[in-house]
Amino acid sequence: MSATTTEYQVTGMSCGHCETAIRSEVSEIAGVTGIEVSAQTGRLAVTSEQPLDDAAVIAAVDEAGYAAVRS
Repeated sequence: MSATTTEYQVTGMSCGHCETAIRSEVSEIAGVTGIEVSAQTGRLAVTSEQPLDDAAVIAAVDEAGYAAVRS
């Protein structure tokens, strides 16, 4: 089975600390194998073995203090 990558657009990120906060929260979701996050572009790409529940990712970003929508 191949990995799935889902992209989100995150608003409110401005620095490396923002990226770290989001990476920390999203990494707690079961099945996540990779996270790419860029404050510069507002892009969050989450790689997982199984398709993830968008609500779980958006909730994790929200927990970190930012807003995300699937792109």
